[in-house]
Amino acid sequence: MFGFDIDMDLMKYHFFQLGIAFILSLPVALNREMKDSGAGLRTFPLVTVASCAFMLVGRDIYSEGDAEARIMYGIITGMGFIGGGAIFKSSGSVKGTATAAGLWNTGAIGISVAYIVEPLLKCYSVRLV
Repeated sequence: MFGFDIDMDLMKYHFFQLGIAFILSLPVALNREMKDSGAGLRTFPLVTVASCAFMLVGRDIYSEGDAEARIMYGIITGMGFIGGGAIFKSSGSVKGTATAAGLWNTGAIGISVAYIVEPLLKCYSVRLV
């Protein structure tokens, strides 16, 4: 029908990993939402799921480590760019650094879920809370 083969088992596995990424981002998102500081329940899970999805696609398309590393570098750079937009400086005070660090951290959670690095996952999701 579509002209290409769809591997349903692979799709189920990817949706499972995206669900894990979403769940692991919730402690950070809920903490930030309850403190009403910057990004919250929409932003952090979105960052985590998106970074996980990019890495999953990259792992399936490219078999070489160099290409996967470039995708990871792109995610890390993008998180730095988004985090930089969350930092505001006015009259000698700087705000938003915790939000920027949290965004970068949830990007790392998504990458770790894509590679199933369990010790890092536990550390990243619990440490920020």
